[in-house]
Formats: sequence, structure tokens, C-alpha cells
Amino acid sequence: MKAFLPKSLHLLALALLAALVLVARPIAAAEHQGMTADQFVATLRPQTGSVALASAQATLKLTQGYSFLPAADAKRVLTQAWGNPPNDKVLGMILPSTDPHVVFDDDAWAVIVTFVDEGYVSDKDAAKTDYDKMLKDMQEQTRDENPERIKQGYPAIELLGWAEPPRYDASTHKLYWARDLKFQKAGEDSVRTLNYAIRVLGRKGYLSLNAVAPIGQLNKVRADMPAVVAMAEFDPGARYADYNAGTDKAAAYGVAALVAGGLAAKAGLFAKLGVLLLALKKLIILGLAAIGGVAARLFKRKKMKTGE
Repeated sequence: MKAFLPKSLHLLALALLAALVLVARPIAAAEHQGMTADQFVATLRPQTGSVALASAQATLKLTQGYSFLPAADAKRVLTQAWGNPPNDKVLGMILPSTDPHVVFDDDAWAVIVTFVDEGYVSDKDAAKTDYDKMLKDMQEQTRDENPERIKQGYPAIELLGWAEPPRYDASTHKLYWARDLKFQKAGEDSVRTLNYAIRVLGRKGYLSLNAVAPIGQLNKVRADMPAVVAMAEFDPGARYADYNAGTDKAAAYGVAALVAGGLAAKAGLFAKLGVLLLALKKLIILGLAAIGGVAARLFKRKKMKTGE
């Protein structure tokens, strides 16, 4: 497993912790401000067409039927509507609809967009990486760490497999994959999660797009993701091909680490995540992990009544 890890697990853990977003029941926070879901949605300003991500030097070219909540609105959805702590890393949220009410639809997916500026990620290892072996290593590592998680009172984690095997397109420098995870704590119902992750490599770092959906929506997410993958591009001068080895910073890891990194952290990181979920109940996780992604929708949301 070590062959797939970045040189600095410390940086990995920091990136992962900084990116995790815990999402509570929709509109929970807004309710305390006297707002209904309809009133909250009326304050959102979804964008369509071509959307600039200035801080990442990238552009989203949204196709018909999709929309984008810019950073301010996306952060409000995450904090005010879904009861999350603030997260400054969020650049926005891609929605599979032009109607922002979709943020309260249990069966709809959403894609959280962030940018990781850790430098140019070499793709030299992409073609020679054995992702089946990686999966076995990750599964073994996860099982080996479970006794310590359980000892500390945390839930066991099972990596069930690839919901979608990792695929890297060398012509576009885009990587995507999906993982099927299960959390289990004694006396509690098991919780199954889906994370469909997209990474778009650029000159100074990479765009991280994590699709969040119920595991039962995998086929829908799988059908929609090619369109989402095609939407994100770096601007001229910031593209992968623009990298200058003499002047630009290079990341301390390659493509394989982007996939393996999500389960590379030691027990404490993943364990605290799991126990928090199982303790608070009826939560959703939107994984925004800078490396590897830990995205999942873990508990079924109660539908919020509108028009009140």
C-alpha cells in the first residue's frame, strides 16, 4: 500500500480534514431563522452556461439542464440549509437541474467543487497502476485498522469495492472513480455510502469534483458523470500542458495517490468521521477530500415541507 501514498501523510490528513463537510437535515439551520425551504431557495442565484472559477484559473462549461451555485450560495446551502460548519475551500456546487429546489431532493446528486493547489501531479504512474491490487491493499488496510477503531469506540469500516473502477484519460488529464463503503457499529444499522470522484489535473494543482448520491442512485450518477467530467477545464496558461518543470511546483505524489489517499489516513481520521456520523444520526456526508474523496450520503434525509 505504501507505494500508492503521498510522501507526506501529514499533508494528506490535513487536506482531508479541511475538506470534510458534515451535512445535517436540510434547512435545519434556516428553520431557526424563521425560513422555509421555499424562502431559502428564493435567495439562491444559480448560474448556467460558462462559469469562471477565477481562483482556480478554470472554467465550467455547463450543458443544458445543469446549473451552478457560486461559492457564496454553495456555502450557504452547506451551512445555513444543511447545518454544516463553514468551509472556505468550496468553490461552488454543480446541480443536475436549473431549479435550485433540487438541493432538497433526496434522490438527486450534487457535485461539490474545490481546488487543490499543491502543484503539478505527475501522471506517469497512471498507466502502470494496478487498481485491482490497490483495491485489495486498501481493503486489507481498512480491515487491519478496524480492531483499533472498535477499541476506541468507533465504527468498523468496510471497503466493499469499486462502484466504478478508476479511469484516467491521458488526453484530457482527467481521472474518475467511485467507491462503495460501509460503516458498521455494534447495535447500529450499517450505513452504506457512494462517492463518485473526479479529478481534473492542471499546471498548479487539480480541480476536485465529488458527486454525492445515495448508493441506489449509482446508475443515474454513472450516466450523468461523463457530462460533468467534460464540463471542467483549466484556462490557457493553467492547463496541464503548460507546466514548466524549471519554475513550477510539483506535487509530492502521482495519480495513484489521488485514488489511494482517501483511505490512506490512519485510524483516527476515518474513525472520528464514522463515530461522529453514527452519534449524530440522520446525517449526510459530502466528501470534499482534497485527496481521494470520502464523499457519501450516509443517512436518509427527511423531506422538508415547502410552501409553509
